[in-house]
Amino acid sequence: MDVAHLVSRNGPSGICLSYLLSGYKPYLDTTTVHPNPILYRKLQETKHLPVTEQDLEYLSEGLEGRSRNPVAVLFDTLLHPNADFGYELPPVLQWRRDKQQHIPHLVLGRATPGGAWHAMEGSMLTISLGIWMELPGVNYRDLASGKRRDVTSDRATPEEISSYYRNYVKLKGLQKNFVDNTYVTSVQKLCRGHEGEIRGYQQVQNDTHVPFSLFAENVVLATGASDCPIRLNVEGEDLPFVFHSISDLGLALSRRKLDMNSDPVLIVGAGLSAADAVLCACNSNIRVLHVFRKRIDDPDLIFKQLPKTLYPEYHKVYNMMSSVSMVGNANVSLFPDYTSFPEHCVVSFQSDMKCLLQGKNSLKAFKISMVLVLIGTNPNLFFLKGQGQYLGQDPSKPISCKQNPIDIHPYTFECTKEPGLFAMGPLVGDNFVRFLKGGALGIATCLLKRLKKKGKYNV
Repeated sequence: MDVAHLVSRNGPSGICLSYLLSGYKPYLDTTTVHPNPILYRKLQETKHLPVTEQDLEYLSEGLEGRSRNPVAVLFDTLLHPNADFGYELPPVLQWRRDKQQHIPHLVLGRATPGGAWHAMEGSMLTISLGIWMELPGVNYRDLASGKRRDVTSDRATPEEISSYYRNYVKLKGLQKNFVDNTYVTSVQKLCRGHEGEIRGYQQVQNDTHVPFSLFAENVVLATGASDCPIRLNVEGEDLPFVFHSISDLGLALSRRKLDMNSDPVLIVGAGLSAADAVLCACNSNIRVLHVFRKRIDDPDLIFKQLPKTLYPEYHKVYNMMSSVSMVGNANVSLFPDYTSFPEHCVVSFQSDMKCLLQGKNSLKAFKISMVLVLIGTNPNLFFLKGQGQYLGQDPSKPISCKQNPIDIHPYTFECTKEPGLFAMGPLVGDNFVRFLKGGALGIATCLLKRLKKKGKYNV
């Protein structure tokens, strides 16, 4: 089967790109004023044109924000002006649809639209504000109103967000572009032309696997970063009581395999997933040993970057992490069911349910009931040649969303090492929904210009 363009994975990245490829065009809303006078003047110069037909490099020039990708910063400031200063200003864009200018494409996903959001713990709150999770053209609060129990919180649960993304696809009439329950097993460029071949299978009723083969002029990688948990690579990490996902803690609690009389749960990591696990365990009266490499006063700790008023639960965890003192050679915590081990690392796990921890000047052994190694995740690009390593900024290392993202053209998001292959979202360093939408703008703008040049697209 031939398709013009194919997007791999149907999370918020893929949904947003589908929206922009389906004839929805962003124009300057002339009833609004952007707080950045230089950007506003540039937008007024070409207000008769949609942003997707403008020079993104010119518009992005001089803008600063929390993404390394200039188009991500541009799209964010158009959708959420001055958000980093605590303002909630309306977007300066209005959307108009021209169905005649739909670019044929398919979005493949393992489940229904929403990607990894369906698999997350449903009751926890997102790190981002709910409005920052929204996609263009549909106000998050409008869809969420009436369903929320705690309307005082501006943050959302993953359950609410996944529902928003499913409803977004329906509201915007994008369903025909999405193929659910699909698994891509191979993406390769054909020698006979510039097209790429995509192979995989679709899981249908009774777990039957139906193979498929697609040919596409362009392929977009929007796979996210949650496929492969990062491992410690220590002795005993494959033992049955060692896990790498917080969902395994929820499963153990729901099956009553843990209670207040159990040996402690060992949680490894100093990020938000580890903090979520600490909260989950402590709220269930489960004893916790919390191990992490960083110093308590390390400026790179994520907790240092979160306002206390918006994220009280994470600051509670940070206070717990900080409340450790040494008495002799032992860690003493102010919290009876929680003990913090900063600047420690795991040496090994033993089959008798013991773990060995290495501190600065000590080696400690503990009896535990369960281990959660929550030190981050990496994308799984097994379907690409050499797992896509050649696409990275450093081709000698595996692709990593933080250390070694895919090397792209900054304004088109096309892979520098592979023309016709694009990447967006965590693969290029944009881990927040707020910024990954910029990839959709860059890719859609690039494809529109190329089609216009070939005379295939009338603008």
